[in-house]
Amino acid sequence: MSMRRRVRGAIELTRPLNAISAGVLTGTGAYVAGGAVLGADADVVLAAVVATVLATGAGNAVNDYFDREIDRVNRPDRPIPRGAIAARGALAFSLLLFAGAIVAALALPPAAIGLAVFNLVLLVAYTELFKGLPGVGNVVVGFLTGSTFLFGGAAVGRPLGAGVLFALAAVATVTREIVKDVEDVAGDREEGLNTLPIAIGERRALWIGVVILVAAVLASAGPYVWGTFGSAYLLLIVPADALMLASAVQAFRDPGAAQRRIKVGMLLAVVAFIAGRAVPVG
Repeated sequence: MSMRRRVRGAIELTRPLNAISAGVLTGTGAYVAGGAVLGADADVVLAAVVATVLATGAGNAVNDYFDREIDRVNRPDRPIPRGAIAARGALAFSLLLFAGAIVAALALPPAAIGLAVFNLVLLVAYTELFKGLPGVGNVVVGFLTGSTFLFGGAAVGRPLGAGVLFALAAVATVTREIVKDVEDVAGDREEGLNTLPIAIGERRALWIGVVILVAAVLASAGPYVWGTFGSAYLLLIVPADALMLASAVQAFRDPGAAQRRIKVGMLLAVVAFIAGRAVPVG
């Protein structure tokens, strides 16, 4: 196996767009919570973003390491199943990224460091303990995704400043993960995992996803109702909510397309929060 092929496989393990997106979410959390990411806060926000990118890449890599047998069925194009990188190499690379994330996190305030340590433990526990438990793995992934916003807020001294954004992202991610589990039922069943769709049936699992997403959509009205954000937020959060709800319903017909559209809706919701912070309430 050539060095170039191994390097490309290692980079692909991190799902670079996914990792960079997580870093952007951390920066967004800092902005929504603190109103600025420049000036005195620039260094800590940058450290938080770097820590998030590295930790997310490490998490994706270690997840592929533990999922290598499942991926031979569900995702044969991923680096380990197709032979682009050896399983042991993927594990070593993930540990290197985790180490880099820890170094970056040491520049942050205590609350951010505490959250980073908690998330690291939770991420390792997820791959070993929670992933195959009905619904539990989905909730863990939802929390880890949403907590990128809390992490950004913690970096600027306001851990709960992006609390509503955390809740919306976490719940939308839980729904998306349920839809992904429906899409992956064949491989998960073959591997002996007991995911929510396998445990209670695909339609029931999808209905749970729809119900909790509706609750999140209702909560997303909070910043406008409370007067925290104005019309700019409302103009963007309404189509974001509509897209996520429509996608959750679409999951009953086409889970693959639905989970991708939920992700688009989540990104639009992030833009809504940025606009809400940027445009003063009239």
